[in-house]
Amino acid sequence: MSRVLEGLAREWVRLGPRFLPFADAASADLPLGRLLRLALFQVSVGMALVLLNGTLNRVSVVELGVPTWVVGLMVALPLLFAPARALVGFRSDHHRSALGWRRVPYIWMGTLLQFGGLAIMPFALLVLSGDSQGPAAAGPIGAALAFLLVGAGLHITQTAGLALATDLAAPEARPRAVALLYVMLLLGMVGSSILFGLLLEDFSQIRLIQVIQGAAALTMALNLIALWKQEARDPVRTTRHLPRPSFRACWSDFLRRGRSGRLLVSVALGTAGFSMQDILLEPYGGQVLGLGVGATTLLTALLAGGTLAAFALASRRLSQGADPYRLSGMGALTGVFAFAAVVLSAPLESVVLFRGGTLLIGFGAGLFAVGTLTAAMGMAREGQSGLALGAWGAVQATAAGLAIAAGGALRDLVGGLAASGALGPALTDPAVGYAAVYHVEILLLFATLAVIGPLVGTSAEVRRPASTRFGLAEFPG
Repeated sequence: MSRVLEGLAREWVRLGPRFLPFADAASADLPLGRLLRLALFQVSVGMALVLLNGTLNRVSVVELGVPTWVVGLMVALPLLFAPARALVGFRSDHHRSALGWRRVPYIWMGTLLQFGGLAIMPFALLVLSGDSQGPAAAGPIGAALAFLLVGAGLHITQTAGLALATDLAAPEARPRAVALLYVMLLLGMVGSSILFGLLLEDFSQIRLIQVIQGAAALTMALNLIALWKQEARDPVRTTRHLPRPSFRACWSDFLRRGRSGRLLVSVALGTAGFSMQDILLEPYGGQVLGLGVGATTLLTALLAGGTLAAFALASRRLSQGADPYRLSGMGALTGVFAFAAVVLSAPLESVVLFRGGTLLIGFGAGLFAVGTLTAAMGMAREGQSGLALGAWGAVQATAAGLAIAAGGALRDLVGGLAASGALGPALTDPAVGYAAVYHVEILLLFATLAVIGPLVGTSAEVRRPASTRFGLAEFPG
């Protein structure tokens, strides 16, 4: 009997890394429990993203009666801090402190900014809605300050937190460790969106204050737990007497090394190519193809399903030594066919073609993101993971935000011209404005292929022996 039990135990140990999510992202120096605890900072970031881009967006417009353009401007304010992620990552690489920490001070600083922004946000929104006796300028100023504080805090926290995870994880486990953090971000967004929806179902201003300030307190608690005894203190490494290189010199060195500049340009173009449609797919399905609310809501699941399928394919290909640049190019090329399918779905009146295109958009975007982030991680020298991850995050976040805004503006401009007949009698259909955006995205993805093409075959990061393991644990960062 004991032999049978021993055999079962051996089989379970053998199966664990293959099927259990991220079971082998851990190492002797970074056990799975410690890694999961560190990942809690991503839950707080996901919670803040849901509040900024979802819950407060809807509540401000519908329940509080704030003009849509004002809400859009407030939501866009965190984008102002996105380009600074590279500088934040660099500063955390070379932080000088008598306490011996590099990453912890920046994660803590980001946490305080998130807490402060969330603490004043509900009151600022109430003043902005006009439901107060205060001066008219106090509402916009307070709301802008709150959104900017939360945005700056989440960017700082996420950049330094990802760099800390990269420092702690073994080199061979870094892609999977960073991937676990991104899955925790997704779980934080899904869970908090459900929770906020339930708590605000019976809306009142008092309930809004309670929910947002509860999120502020939860952010502080989660990040405290995440940081506890994670980064070892090393005063020798952070002493003030050590020379600190300039950001300009390190940035120039990073751009010269491994064609980093070309990679970042491809990240900007590809991210913009996939992001312009973010706020247009559901309206396109409803206005052009006549889909109901439930049917258009399904599009989010299709996008997510395509992304997960891309993670699975990229995981297997990278574990077999595939070139991350080639995977990124495959993603961009998939996006070209995906947007072509979406455009053709209108004249063909094909809902199936539209849904298939939506699935392929998620698949292509997933491949592209996985490939470029893996390549960026491979370019980081020892002790400079913050700069590399910060640069990728800065370019990706900035390009996505600008592309979403440009996509909405272009759709409104071309759609208005079409409706007025300025484009001719053949171009008066509601689909014209959307099609203009999708065609621009196709052009951006072709430009991405042109930029990333010369990089194929230049990466030495992923030339690893083939692995037979496969599962969520194999997802690259």
